[in-house]
Amino acid sequence: MTITKAERERGVEIGNGRIRIACDMAEGSFAIDWEGLGALRGACGRIRLGETWRSTAEAPRRSHRFEETADAFGKGVVLHVDHELDGGLRLRQTFTVYERLPYALIGLIASGETPIATNEIAPICAGEENGMTGGALRLSAGGAADDPIRALLVPFDNDKWVRYEAVPMPGRMESYEATAVYRESDRRGFVFGSVAHDRWKTGIRVSGSTPEAIDRLAVYGGAAGDYTRDSLPHGFVTGTSVSAPTIFAGAFADYREGLTAFGEANARLVPVLPWDGAVPFGWNSWSAVGGALSYDSYVRASDFIREMREMGFHDRGETYVNFDSFWTNLTEDERRDAVAHVRANGQNAGTYWTPFAYWGTVEEAASRPVEGTDGRYTYADLLLRDGDGHVLPDLDGGYAIDPTHPGNRLRTTWTLQRFVDEGFSYVKLDFMGHGALEGAHYLTEIETGIQAYNYGMAQIAALLDPARIGRPFFIHLSIAPLFPHGWAHGRRISCDAFGELKDTAYMLNSLTYGWWIHRTLYAFNDPDHTVLYRSYNHEPTSPHEGRSRLNASLIAGTILLMGDDYRIPEALERGRRWLAEPEPLAIARRGETFLPLTGDEGDRAAPVFYRHDRSEAGVETYVAVFNYDGERPADIRVDLARMGLDPARRRTCEDLWAHAIETLSGDWLVSLQPAESKIFRLRDEA
Repeated sequence: MTITKAERERGVEIGNGRIRIACDMAEGSFAIDWEGLGALRGACGRIRLGETWRSTAEAPRRSHRFEETADAFGKGVVLHVDHELDGGLRLRQTFTVYERLPYALIGLIASGETPIATNEIAPICAGEENGMTGGALRLSAGGAADDPIRALLVPFDNDKWVRYEAVPMPGRMESYEATAVYRESDRRGFVFGSVAHDRWKTGIRVSGSTPEAIDRLAVYGGAAGDYTRDSLPHGFVTGTSVSAPTIFAGAFADYREGLTAFGEANARLVPVLPWDGAVPFGWNSWSAVGGALSYDSYVRASDFIREMREMGFHDRGETYVNFDSFWTNLTEDERRDAVAHVRANGQNAGTYWTPFAYWGTVEEAASRPVEGTDGRYTYADLLLRDGDGHVLPDLDGGYAIDPTHPGNRLRTTWTLQRFVDEGFSYVKLDFMGHGALEGAHYLTEIETGIQAYNYGMAQIAALLDPARIGRPFFIHLSIAPLFPHGWAHGRRISCDAFGELKDTAYMLNSLTYGWWIHRTLYAFNDPDHTVLYRSYNHEPTSPHEGRSRLNASLIAGTILLMGDDYRIPEALERGRRWLAEPEPLAIARRGETFLPLTGDEGDRAAPVFYRHDRSEAGVETYVAVFNYDGERPADIRVDLARMGLDPARRRTCEDLWAHAIETLSGDWLVSLQPAESKIFRLRDEA
């Protein structure tokens, strides 16, 4: 599919040799051709105003102009196409193409003679979304004959044990903020997503009736529902001019490179929150003891981490010992003594807070004063409500707090200053999605949940800015939206993951499709509690289960916080054996994520992950292989050619846990026991 001569003759075109966009000035639609990769057809922009949809296709008058630009993406050209609709409404499309980049940025701005109010606006609406047939999105020929196109569901957040899912066509799905539409056999694919996260929640609807093409594509601002945790529709954005989220639209020979490019595009506009410190090694209390957190459990963990630090468990000499929920079990004197104990052990102390969630009943909220407000507010004042004044339904057992309420701003300042004054250097912020819910906010200029979330997070980042407090302070997000980014150093890649095999498989589903978040949106992916023996609410794991949980954490990016109760002898024994192994720990210390070898696992996890490390000595390839079956052994074939290696070349293969080295050439079959995993290092022989 290429842009035809007829399309050129009746339209205007913009391109750079890798991507061409043709706007049909007669029909009000546009098409995109990515040279040799695929094409988008029958696309327009549209907006919902009340119960009516208005589209660029219905405009009786159109004009265009070109403009040169130079910005965070480099030098480029912007094509502006103005569509004048009846009633004084104008829809302006913007198409920006940059030198050498294989993607475009697409925008849509609605303006009118009177104020506009909308809660859905779509820069890309293609195929049957517009009543057109013949396929909206099609990859160029290639790949295996029986390999269907897949569309990737990227979850809005990491709550409720949500999963990424590669959905084969024919089928349909809705993704959030980003998607890849690709063929696994040759990895060719498209990537669409938002690079603006100041106002809208972006949804991406994809459906196809055959394995070969996508019939319907809509990329729009205004997503709200079960996946975004909203009980209300998306908030209305108002003004004489309303802008849609800016959309990234690219095609790539390897969709994995496209997802990485999408992450990097977001980072060009909102950089990763800088972190020059060490990879966080250490311990977190939740999976170890849960609600039974005590002074003794905390300081005993600190003593164990000090012991293991001497055996090499650290990065640059730094470790963390972190409170999770129920740190209030300790008295103020116990907390002070516990932090002093940790610091005397040469460690950093961490703590926990839920800035946007209230835990209690609505009835109790009216009599519960808000900390740091000198009695001026109760929690009932802070609760987020709908337009009729009703408190929103609880989410995960907690009620949403309005980030814009002055009482919560006072509470936030009071709490975070307390953490700083008490000597903490790390905070885990949990249940962050409550702050992004749609509702009627105290500040009326805040019209959407994402605006409110940004408002609250900006205050948190400013209060913990090293320039303000005089030392580094690590900000970590637990249950949280993927976007907006830039407010924290680390984000948990999945929902809670403990020590059992199912937890490993679940967390690695997120790595299979979300590895690209690491270093582009956040400095670190967090694989959550690394439980080697037993979490507080589970039975002990087998040695293979525990080792697989550790291996999964090592390859994730990674924050490496242990999650066992080190008052238990068996937990001590496993920790002392495994956390003193230098080669596996070096993988975590490097702080780089592994790539999935396959992307056709549906909502499961890839069994093989790898990473190429290049140095003056040449290329070393690390390979992690997992058996997710806890009952049966498995022989897993590792396709060396698919990871870019010549299978015929001889290379050494070192098992980093068994300390065994063999020579590898040709097909590679890794035999694993039930629940077992292994990590190898490959080096080409001279």
